[in-house]
Amino acid sequence: MDFRKLLALGTGAGIEIGAEELKVVLARVRPGGVAILGHTTIGGFRERPAAEWGAEYAAFLKKLGGGHLAATALLPRSELLVRQLSLPGVSDRDLGAAIQYQADALHPYGEDEARYAFARLGRSAAVLIAIARAALIDRYAGLFSEAGIKLASMTVSPAALYSAARLLSAPPADGFLTTAGSNGNLELYGESPARPLFSAVVDALPERAAGLAAAELRLSPEAVPLPVADLLPAPERVPDDYEPTKYALAYAGALTAACPRLALRANLLPETLRAASSRARFIPTAALAITLLALGAAVVVQGKLEERRYLENLQREIAKLEPRAAKAAGAEQATEATRARVQLLDDFRSRTQADLDLLQELTKLLPPPGWLSALEITRDSVSLSGEAEQAATLLKTLDNSALLRNSEFTMPIARTRGAEIFRIRAQQEGARP
Repeated sequence: MDFRKLLALGTGAGIEIGAEELKVVLARVRPGGVAILGHTTIGGFRERPAAEWGAEYAAFLKKLGGGHLAATALLPRSELLVRQLSLPGVSDRDLGAAIQYQADALHPYGEDEARYAFARLGRSAAVLIAIARAALIDRYAGLFSEAGIKLASMTVSPAALYSAARLLSAPPADGFLTTAGSNGNLELYGESPARPLFSAVVDALPERAAGLAAAELRLSPEAVPLPVADLLPAPERVPDDYEPTKYALAYAGALTAACPRLALRANLLPETLRAASSRARFIPTAALAITLLALGAAVVVQGKLEERRYLENLQREIAKLEPRAAKAAGAEQATEATRARVQLLDDFRSRTQADLDLLQELTKLLPPPGWLSALEITRDSVSLSGEAEQAATLLKTLDNSALLRNSEFTMPIARTRGAEIFRIRAQQEGARP
């Protein structure tokens, strides 16, 4: 079983950049086959406003349900270089450094003028290197960005053909050669045991160019070039007006866009400009969010359960201790009542003693022959009525006592039979129980 077929799953849009037009193909890939959902040609994209033909492209994708897709664009083969290096013994981790070491010898551009991308051809030592001017890549990237077209990759036709030919099947093991038109020139692509990949653009006659390419590939001079459409997986469903040869390169780009993990990663588009096309990229985030929500809900539910269990245990313990608590509360109430009665008795006892002390003090303060006809003692004051020879001096006498203060007459002094009748009220000194 070819397990690669199980990974052939996705939908992609491929764009072939031509001299005056863009050829677009939308394809859906499944392990059982390919379906071409639609195709279109956008003419005059170099002269027309980018927003105009960009809207045409967006309407095409939206109509077919592919508005979210980021396309793979195939650059014109005549505008860039394709090189092949053999780097035996170099690991994938060191591949970039090895190519960078030889990069200056692979192109005629200035040091900062070139931009290149590379990919190992299967498990062999051969490495495909695509080289283009940085200005060219930036111009196309800016043009597509202005048109509102999302690009996931900007690659070359040899990389797309190599990947698409192996997506659901295998190319001829003894080698082959195929031709395709590009920008008015003839594009040659082939593979053979002697050379893992061959790509060239020539302006010679097709027969002569094919003979030269066959010699380069070490193929038989009588080898007949394979139609480029026959190299690619035969679609199970196509629109009625679909032309396999005309849209072959765009179709190859669509296949690599649908299954980027199975394609050569010779991407010349800067990483900062690459867009993602698959909605599946949100699956890990959504799964993580759902997991976090589930964990959060579980924590909340567990907290509620633990709280309920704690309250139930607490209620059981309370029920066990309620009789003891009631008994203790009754004992405490009885103790408080007893304490209050004892305090009341103490208060009465201390009150009697205080009243006697005050009576004794008044007896000392009132000189004979003065006498009292009435005496009223409260907790904070004392009222006394009687007769004395000099009643006016009694206020000062009472205030000088340690037990009384703020003495005052409550009625005017009256005289009778050689004595003065008085009525005085004074406050007791200090708080008294």
